[in-house]
Amino acid sequence: MMRIITGKAKGRKLITLEGEATRPTSERIKGAIFSAIQFDIEDRTVLDLFAGSGQMGLEALSRGASKATFIDLSRDAMDIVKKNAESTKLYDQSKFVVSDAANYLRKMAGRAKFDLVFIDPPYAMNLCKKTVEALLRYEALSNGAIVVLESGEEEINLGDAPYSNFEVIKSERYGTKTSVNILLYKNEE
Repeated sequence: MMRIITGKAKGRKLITLEGEATRPTSERIKGAIFSAIQFDIEDRTVLDLFAGSGQMGLEALSRGASKATFIDLSRDAMDIVKKNAESTKLYDQSKFVVSDAANYLRKMAGRAKFDLVFIDPPYAMNLCKKTVEALLRYEALSNGAIVVLESGEEEINLGDAPYSNFEVIKSERYGTKTSVNILLYKNEE
C-alpha cells in the first residue's frame, strides 16, 4: 500500500494502476529521497515526469511545495494521478499533462522553470540521461534546482555530460534493481 509519508496529507492512501504498467517507488526509497531533500521542498515548483501514480509530486506538495506539474504519457496513469490528487486534497496545486516527457519539455522551452524535478522512467527505457539533457536544452531548471533520478540498469556516470552540470547530493543503490541520484543544478551563467 502506498501512502503519503508526512505533511498536510500524511497517511492518505494512494492508488496505482493495476498490472505492470507502472512501478511505484517503494516507501523505503521514497522515504530516503525525501529525508535527503526535506529542507529543500518548501515553496518549490515541482515537475514529476513519468508520474505514474503521482506519489513523488504529491509527497512534495504535502511537505510544502507550492505547485506540481505531473507528466505521463498514459492517460490511464494520469487518471490515477488526478484521483490521488483529489483524495490528498492537493488537486488545486496540481497541473496534469498527458504527454511524452521530452515533448512536454520542448513545448515548454523558456516558458517554465522548475525547482524540484522527479525523473523515474520505466527502467528498461534508459531515459534518465536523455531527460536530463532535455531539461538543460530547454532551460527547464531554475538555478539551484534539485533533480531526483531513479533508474535501474542505466549507467549514470555522474562525471560526464549532462551530469557534470550538477553537484551530487546523494547517490545510492537500493537492492539490485534501483539506483537513486539526487543532483543539485548549478547554472554557471
